[in-house]
Amino acid sequence: MPVAEIDDLRLHYRQDGPEDAPVVVLSSSLGEALEMWNPQIPALSERFRVLRYDTRGHGRSSVPLGPYTIERLGRDVLGLLDALDIERANFCGLSLGGMTGIWLGSHAADRLERLVLCNTAAKLGSPEDWEARICQLAEGGMNAVIGTTMERWFTPGFRERERAECTAIQAMLNVTDPVGYAACCAAIRDMDQRTDLVRIGVPTLVIAGRHDPVTPPDAMRALAEGIPQAELVTLDAAHLSNVEAAEAFTRSLIGFLDKGAL
Repeated sequence: MPVAEIDDLRLHYRQDGPEDAPVVVLSSSLGEALEMWNPQIPALSERFRVLRYDTRGHGRSSVPLGPYTIERLGRDVLGLLDALDIERANFCGLSLGGMTGIWLGSHAADRLERLVLCNTAAKLGSPEDWEARICQLAEGGMNAVIGTTMERWFTPGFRERERAECTAIQAMLNVTDPVGYAACCAAIRDMDQRTDLVRIGVPTLVIAGRHDPVTPPDAMRALAEGIPQAELVTLDAAHLSNVEAAEAFTRSLIGFLDKGAL
């Protein structure tokens, strides 16, 4: 199991694809491990070196004491790139991973080639909302948030049609450490990157879900409009668009990354 030692963290990661190909880093949603990106790997790894990792507090990475910050999550990515001697990479993050991407794009653009921000926000919800979720976790563990999370992540039709896919995603939530999950909730609670959007200095693709109740299309459009050199794609999906609209998501991602190779 490959692990990078970064400050107080043991960061689990996986690489797929040709060693000499351009690198794309995939960063997951709150509550999910790197296997969340399995639908993208077959096509993406044909032409890119794909680097996935488990966010601190998630998957097989360690769970340092929280609260965490978005800056800390961004610096974890830079530490991983340093550990693997990767000078520059493409970065694609969904939800919490996208928030990490906003920080990287506005504070470490020199390490990025292209940036993809999916179903995410520069500020999400109110501090009271996130504090309430942290209290739910303290009282009931992950079981207290799983049901409502799955309802937000996928449309009813997808949950009915693709039960095995949804079960696999829920299984990752089931085994997420509630301490690490809560520490990342605190990072989102304290985050406000709205004034940083104009500082994102690399070509950026914003991917929205037409049925996403968490980061709805209008909010994603506003996010794209606030970023120089940004374009917007809207897919027929809810929050986890890379899973629900996997083929269209992968096609959009590869098409955008290929522009950087021209």
